[in-house]
Amino acid sequence: MTENLSDFLCGLYSLSVFKEIENDGLITALREFLKTDGDSDEAIKRYCEIAAVLYRKNADITEYVRDVVECCPNPVAERLGLKIEVPDEIRKSAERELLILNRIASLTPSVLRSRMKYSGELPGWTAGKINLSEEFSEQMKNIGKRGYGMYTKYRAFRLEGKTLRPIEYPDPVTLSELVGYEREKKLIIDNTKALLNGKPAANILLTGDAGTGKSSTVKAVVNALWQEGLRILELKKEQLHDLPDVLAELNRNPLKFIIFVDDLSFTSNDDNFSALKAMLEGTVSAKSENTVIYATSNRRHLIKESFSDRDGDDVHRNDTMQETVSLSERFGLHITFSRPDKATYLNIVKHLCDEAGVEFDEIGAEKFALTRASRSARAARQYVDSLISAKEN
Repeated sequence: MTENLSDFLCGLYSLSVFKEIENDGLITALREFLKTDGDSDEAIKRYCEIAAVLYRKNADITEYVRDVVECCPNPVAERLGLKIEVPDEIRKSAERELLILNRIASLTPSVLRSRMKYSGELPGWTAGKINLSEEFSEQMKNIGKRGYGMYTKYRAFRLEGKTLRPIEYPDPVTLSELVGYEREKKLIIDNTKALLNGKPAANILLTGDAGTGKSSTVKAVVNALWQEGLRILELKKEQLHDLPDVLAELNRNPLKFIIFVDDLSFTSNDDNFSALKAMLEGTVSAKSENTVIYATSNRRHLIKESFSDRDGDDVHRNDTMQETVSLSERFGLHITFSRPDKATYLNIVKHLCDEAGVEFDEIGAEKFALTRASRSARAARQYVDSLISAKEN
C-alpha cells in the first residue's frame, strides 16, 4: 500500500462531519507521528503510541476505526434521526471523510515503517479490508434500531449532573433466569414492544414485596430487546426535576427509552412528587412519544403517610389524601409482584440450581428462606450463589 503521507496528514485535519473523531487517541497519535522526521527517536515514540492505543482494544486497526465511526455523533445521523432532509453538501462531505477514515482503517504497520529508517523490532497490529461508506449507509438506514453516538454501543445510561452517561457494565440478567411471574413478564414485554413499534405504550408501576424480581424483570426486558432499538435510562428520585431537560434530549433521538426509577416512594411534602406527576399527566414540557416511565416500589400508593396525614391537621386532608393516592393511578399499567408461595420458591431454586450445575436441596433452600423470614426470587438467587461458592471452595 503506497500513501502520499503529506496529503494523508492534511486529510486528518479536514474532518467536519466526523469532527469529534479528531480527538480520538488513534487519530491524535497518527497525526503526531506524521509530523515527525522519520529518522528521529520521536518517530519511534509516536509509532509506539499508535500501537499502544490499538493494544488497549484488540490490536486491529480496522475494527478500531469501524467502532469509532459507528459511535461518532454527526449531523447526518442527527438529521436522519429527526427525519430531516440532509443537505447535499453535508452528504458529500461525509462521503469524502469516510474515504479518509477508510484509509486509516487499512493502515498496516509496514506503511508507517516505510518512512522510518529504524531497522529494529517494533510493535505491530492487524489490518483488513473495509468499506466504511457502505457500513455507514447501512447504519443510517437502520438508525431507529442502531442509533448513533454513544447510544450505538451502550444500552443503559445514568444521569450525572445534567449529562447522560453510559453504564459500561449493566446488569446482564436475562428473562430465562427469571422463573415464574409469566403473566407479569408478558405484560411488560408486550407494552415495551408496543413502544418499539410506535404504538401507544403505558407508563408502568411495578409494586410488590422486596426481592420479587421487579427491577430484574425491567432490566431483563431491556437486555432482550435493546437490539430492536430499546435503551434504558436509570434515574434517581432526586433527579425527577431534571425530566424536562432529559426528555428534550431524548425526543431528538430515534431510539426508544425506558426511564427507570427504582424503589420509588415520596413523603407527603416531597418536591419530586410534582415532577413525576407532570410527566405522567403528559404536560407540554414533559410529553414524549419515544419514552415511557417504569417505576418500582414496595408501596402501592407511593406515599409514606403519617398519622397526622390521616387524622386531620390539614383542613383539606381529604383532597390531600386523594392526590397522594391517585399518583399511582396515573400509571397506565399497574403490575403487582406477589411474594412466591413455598412451591413457587422451591421451583425457582431448582431452576437456578439446574442452570448453575449444583445439587438442589429442598430442605436447605427452605431453611435458607426461613432464616431470612422470606421466600423470594432474591432469596433463591442468594441461596444458589452460596451453593456455588461452597462448591468452588
